[in-house]
Amino acid sequence: MSVVVTTAEQAAARDAAAIAAGTPSFELMQRAGTVAAHAILTHFDALRTAGALVFCGAGNNGGDGWVVAGLLARDGCPVQVVEAAAPTTPDAARAKAAAAEALSGASEPRHPAVVIDALLGTGAQGPMRDTLQPFVERIAALRAEGAQVVALDIPSGIDATTGAGAPAVHADITLTFGTVKRGLLLRRDECGAIVCLDIGLGASAALADAAPVLIDAAAVRRAVPPIPADAHKGVRRRLAIIGGGEGMAGAPMLAARGAMRSGIGMVQLLVAPTNVPVVQAALPETMAGRWPVTAEDQDKVLHWAHCLLLGPGLGRTAMTRALVERLLVEWKGPVVLDADALNVFEGEPRTLGSLLGARPAIVTPHPVEAARLLRRDGAAVSAARFTVGAELAKQLGATVVLKGVPSIISAPDGRVAVSASGSPVLGTAGSGDVLGGIVATLLAQVGDPFEAAMAGAWVHGRAGEIAAEQGSVRGTSLEDIVTALRTTWRLDEPSRHPAVLAALPAVGLTR
Repeated sequence: MSVVVTTAEQAAARDAAAIAAGTPSFELMQRAGTVAAHAILTHFDALRTAGALVFCGAGNNGGDGWVVAGLLARDGCPVQVVEAAAPTTPDAARAKAAAAEALSGASEPRHPAVVIDALLGTGAQGPMRDTLQPFVERIAALRAEGAQVVALDIPSGIDATTGAGAPAVHADITLTFGTVKRGLLLRRDECGAIVCLDIGLGASAALADAAPVLIDAAAVRRAVPPIPADAHKGVRRRLAIIGGGEGMAGAPMLAARGAMRSGIGMVQLLVAPTNVPVVQAALPETMAGRWPVTAEDQDKVLHWAHCLLLGPGLGRTAMTRALVERLLVEWKGPVVLDADALNVFEGEPRTLGSLLGARPAIVTPHPVEAARLLRRDGAAVSAARFTVGAELAKQLGATVVLKGVPSIISAPDGRVAVSASGSPVLGTAGSGDVLGGIVATLLAQVGDPFEAAMAGAWVHGRAGEIAAEQGSVRGTSLEDIVTALRTTWRLDEPSRHPAVLAALPAVGLTR
């Protein structure tokens, strides 16, 4: 089952569609509370002895909390509910009444192992009411004393659509229901590990609301064909990387290493003449040459390659612009544009789009590079990443990978996917070059730009996660990320309880 990323409005519409199709709203609340209680009981061994403290608000999120509290009490756990406000919805009031008997017989936790945040749900907007702030502060104090904080649907105080809001609960685990909310992905630090639980919304809730799909290992397996047993270097395709201006030989070499760790058959690096010996010495498994200067040079490259990667370390000069324009005019095959190949078209997305034409094409800007193309503020682009990527894809007629936390993959035909894999280890110079090599390899092999971009973005992020897991954030280098690609490409299906639609690890690591 595909997991989608929704705004608060889209999440509410999906709930409403399920209700209209015959599932009572209270039934959805019971399902949410049941799968959440099961996840909590499964994850926390100390729960049955140390117990839980459940903070319930007035709305339906508080109702979810009452359901969880009742189920934990029935399971024999010490449980206490902290009622921030009396229920104001019929379902929440019903949930409180249903839990009353079980809670009346439960012992109170002296030092709770788990604190459950059910103060505010996805419908909350704007600044948090002053009356709730003491409860948020109490949750923070309990966490500082060693309790684990579990947020139901979303940490209270965070806007489910924009990710805005302060103060907010800092959760160790967020159990979200049915869909992954945008705000969770924009505030990963406060959300901890994100687990999306199935509450049986069903096909009736799959509205035509253009909600993007969350990429997972299964999606990558579907997109990327296995390498045949009798494959040779030609079958695995040939990639030409054009970049590496004076003093920047490292960028195309990192791209080449990402490509070679992703299954490319042959790589040719075309760099500034002074960098050719550097590339030959550092990467003997590749072919090295200078930028195509003559028509003969260019023809040799274009007849050899199955895909071009333009931009890593190329430099922001008039020569770069001329080279990129010339290659895009003469070459009509698949192309990936990154870094300086985008920067030289500052404020001219439609000019670049006309050069790209109808070919299979991918561009991989980070928010600042996207802002340059569109002549907008970088912070504004980052905040509006869910819409800016789609806008840029339409202007360029190309698939856009808007890099960041999360990365948004947008196709000109309207398809959108979200890559939430990743780690702070990827926030370093050269990481985007590795991504360029991965994506270009997949474009050469898969053909479909959206599928290649989607798979490449997820694999790159997952390699960052694996590298951090095997060491530490501070002690991890690009070498570790490139090496981690060996493991990433196994694409093993994780073993999960059927109720779990998606599980995203915490990424807010600083050590």
